[in-house]
Amino acid sequence: MEKFEEQLREDLHQYLLSVKEVDERMPECPDVEWKWDEMANAYIPDGIREFQDYPSASLGWMMYIGMAVAKMWDTDWDRYSKIEGLYVYMRDKRGYDVMDEYIRGEVLKLKGKSYKDIEEVAGECASRVYNTLMRQRLEPGTKEAFDGYVACLHQLYLFGAAIQLRRMGYHMTKVDL
Repeated sequence: MEKFEEQLREDLHQYLLSVKEVDERMPECPDVEWKWDEMANAYIPDGIREFQDYPSASLGWMMYIGMAVAKMWDTDWDRYSKIEGLYVYMRDKRGYDVMDEYIRGEVLKLKGKSYKDIEEVAGECASRVYNTLMRQRLEPGTKEAFDGYVACLHQLYLFGAAIQLRRMGYHMTKVDL
């Protein structure tokens, strides 16, 4: 599964570089990465339930969650890091079905073109990841299928955070000393 996740990472990275949504060097934000397990464990029951009928939403929502956590880290991490059940906190603002709209509008404060642009980027990333997952031909309901789904979510979360960090002005460049 490690090779599969690396394949996802490489594909997403190349695509997002091509549309100038991430830098060549991925950001390091341990606080946001630290939240991954909590977010995934809370999200997976909802995501799996929606996957069969709405795979792009099931996958793409995790990218929005990564963006939201990065934004929260930048704005008031003291407050947000202490919220037990941060995923449920976001989901329950408007419900699972429109969590993307809540995050784009209320958390990220996007409007107009920016609102639409990030929707297109997240949709493309979810579609790419879904296609890669389906090409694995994993038998539904197996541990391998579950692990593949989690690998997809993990990369979408990390790239969501990377996109948002870049949009907030955090650029990762190598410094020669």
